[in-house]
Amino acid sequence: MRITVIGAGLAGSEAAWAAANRGADVTLVEMKPAKMSPAHRYSGFAELVCSNSLKAARVDSAAGMLKEEMRLLGSLTMEAAAATAVGAGGALAVDRRDFSDYVTAKLRSHPRITIEEREVTEFPERDTVIATGPLTSDALAAEIYGRLGKALSFYDAAAPIVTAESIDTDKAFFASRYDKGGADYLNCPFAKEEYEAFYEALVNAETAPLHEFEDLTVYEGCMPVEVLAKRGIDSVRYGCMKPVGLTDPRTGRRPYAAVQLRKENADGTMYNIVGFQTNLKFGEQKRVFGMIPGLENAEFVRYGVMHRNTFLNSPVLLDGGFRLKGSENIYFAGQMTGVEGYTESAASGIIAGINIVRALNGQEALPLPRTSMTGALALHVSTPNADFQPMGANMGLLPEPVTHIKNKQERYAALAKRGIDDYKDMIGRI
Repeated sequence: MRITVIGAGLAGSEAAWAAANRGADVTLVEMKPAKMSPAHRYSGFAELVCSNSLKAARVDSAAGMLKEEMRLLGSLTMEAAAATAVGAGGALAVDRRDFSDYVTAKLRSHPRITIEEREVTEFPERDTVIATGPLTSDALAAEIYGRLGKALSFYDAAAPIVTAESIDTDKAFFASRYDKGGADYLNCPFAKEEYEAFYEALVNAETAPLHEFEDLTVYEGCMPVEVLAKRGIDSVRYGCMKPVGLTDPRTGRRPYAAVQLRKENADGTMYNIVGFQTNLKFGEQKRVFGMIPGLENAEFVRYGVMHRNTFLNSPVLLDGGFRLKGSENIYFAGQMTGVEGYTESAASGIIAGINIVRALNGQEALPLPRTSMTGALALHVSTPNADFQPMGANMGLLPEPVTHIKNKQERYAALAKRGIDDYKDMIGRI
């Protein structure tokens, strides 16, 4: 069997490696070095653009749990990282150039992989993994948009997400505006003095620098909360913080302002801060948004981001195995699918590479355990969500243990052990 993989970033490199090691002849197509995206500087494969860190190494963290699952499936990323690691405390960090060179050499020397250096400008018909990343070339992005329409986004504008258990429900209360639709939102009420202090902190907070290839003007239709706030002290109070239709049960009155939190997943373990798309630095988000009543001790599983990021409305388009629904074995992998982060992208590439081979062999997609981090990410990108946004690995994606463990460190260790044990069981069964 022969398959094509478009893009030799982390996801494409892993997809090609996984497929070739399972008997497929792979044509890996990469437009570098003939054509470089605005973000890339090096001609090698699996170039790490923004950071040389692959996040936490310990297995009882979300990032470490994902790494262990990748190792169990023969990850090239994990092999290369082990060979090129540099000191980074509890994180796994690498020498970027050595890492890229290692991956490039492995792929170029694989007897089942053929490398083609050219730009793909047409949507493939079959038997292909598309892993062209958040900076997909304009020509191919236009082709994808033409085929998939408005299900393709060109920037990532996401509000922060916090864990449900870290919200102080003695201050926040459940309600929908005018009691319509049930108590679907958690509401954080402000007194006038609290609002004014929060407003001053928000408008004076430090924003994250944009990369030279990004332009925040594209976000006019989805304005950062701090930009809206600078239009006047009441701008957010009449926008995403409007208190209309809400009654604070502690006072029996409408609050001066309110922030609403909406469930991010069906299990209700994570909540999205509604309307708080932001370009603030992560530390500033924790400081300023920690002034919201009820979020003083909030645990952020994702900070708000605003940057260029071509990604699909995957819940509409992809199944749980990263396959384009109704296609002749067209798969997507990497950040295009709505996973966010180096290891997350690489992991999706492994799954797509394995699944396309399994499909061509007449087999079902990998039965990823819901309790595994890989399975949780696959579920995130394939579960209906009217406000779908990219997501990185975090413990909030996993179902709670049968017996609740109050200590967070012990709970995370239990979640990781359960997920990895289930992953090993899956591998043993297939």
